[in-house]
This record gives sequence, structure tokens and C-alpha cells, in this order.
Amino acid sequence: MVTIKLVSSEDELRGIQELQQQNLRKNITATEAAEQGFLMAEYNLAFLQKMHDAAPSVIAVAEGKVVGYALVSIKAIRDEHDLLADLFNTIDRLKFQSQDLASSNYVIVGQLCVGKGFRGIGLVDKMYQYFRDCYADQYEYLITDIAKANPRSLKAHQRTGFQVIDELVYDGIGWDIVLWDWNK
Repeated sequence: MVTIKLVSSEDELRGIQELQQQNLRKNITATEAAEQGFLMAEYNLAFLQKMHDAAPSVIAVAEGKVVGYALVSIKAIRDEHDLLADLFNTIDRLKFQSQDLASSNYVIVGQLCVGKGFRGIGLVDKMYQYFRDCYADQYEYLITDIAKANPRSLKAHQRTGFQVIDELVYDGIGWDIVLWDWNK
């Protein structure tokens, strides 16, 4: 049985970090990356702790082990990691439905991952629904970016309710910026 919950311990943060390492693009084959998706950003334990001190992230846990996560990134930690800072800065230059996103109240998914053996059973949808249940009373939008080379992830996000609102290039890699409007 898989339980969806907010991070509540350092052991769970270590579980996130372990799952992240297993799924970084640099640590998997090109075939696996193309077929299963991949992660780009690498976060150390100290940064994960800062993120969770600001706003706890959503995790999926099976038999005491983290098997999935959706990292919560709020504006208060925007400058603590280069990739997140660039994403926040890019979002702040965009509009959604004629509204400047810089003046809106939004939260970012700092990274999403589901471990091997737990994919295809609806964990993305369940984690995002729990994310919304926990944070929709504080934020209008949930926003993230997805590497264009990761179509599996884009499809999962669109199924949940995200829509592509723009794109960016970071370090030679193209990304779709996607937004889930929680006002609907």
C-alpha cells in the first residue's frame, strides 16, 4: 500500500535524495531517459531541508520507503538554487490570462519523481491531488517546467490539469513551462 503525505522527517528527505540520485539523467541510460523520463536538477540534503522548512513537500511512501515525491518550492527559497531562481525569474516575466504572474500567488513544483516499480499506477495524479489539497487555499497556481526531451512527464502533467504557457532554454536544453490553474 502506498501512502501520500507531507514530508515530516530527515529520513524522508534522505529518501527523496536517494530516489533523485537513481533518476538523474546523468545516472541512467539514454534509452531509460527517453522511455521513462529523467531528472535534471540535483539537490543536496541541506537545500532539501531549506525547502521543507519553508513548505513541506508531498511524498509517496510504501513500506517506510519514499517511492515518489513532488517538491514544494515557494518564493521564499527562490534564490537558494540556480535552476529554481531561473525558473522563478522566467515565470515572473510571464502573463496568464492577462495577469502578470509576478503579482500572482503561485507555488512551483521543484521536481517530480516516481520510482521504478511504482510508475503507471496513478501516483502522479494522487501526489498532485494531495499537493492541491494541502496548498490550494494559499496559492492560485501550481507551476513547473518539463524538459522537452521528457514527453512522458509532459503527458502526465497535462492529464492532471497543467497546460503549457511558455517555454525556455536553460543550458542548451528546451523546457515547457506548465501551469495548473487552481481557480477552476
